[in-house]
Amino acid sequence: MQKDDLTYEIRGAIYDVYKALGPGLLESVYEEALCFELSSRGLSVERQKPVPVVYKDKVLKTDLRLDIIVEDQVIIELKSVEEMKKVFSKQLLTYLRLTGKKIGLLVNFNTDNILTSIIRIVN
Repeated sequence: MQKDDLTYEIRGAIYDVYKALGPGLLESVYEEALCFELSSRGLSVERQKPVPVVYKDKVLKTDLRLDIIVEDQVIIELKSVEEMKKVFSKQLLTYLRLTGKKIGLLVNFNTDNILTSIIRIVN
């Protein structure tokens, strides 16, 4: 699947989860529901995937955990917050850089308009 087609499919799944659950729930609820929705669409999904972090040629004891990775290509970073901070985009960009992935989606489910709360980040 092409990356544009894949992100389109993911956006549709995000919309369906939001439409069914609405805003105001815990991030973990949206994570589980979105993983279910993506899997039901036939996509490969990994939840809370550990990623080793290397600092000056040393593998740190603490792994980075990605919220969701789809088809081993797209990282999804979920939020359920009152206000999106600029650092959230930078956080996802760091995840992309550390993993070598090219595309990420930052999603805030605590919103009145989910379509404007999905931010595409490209490494």
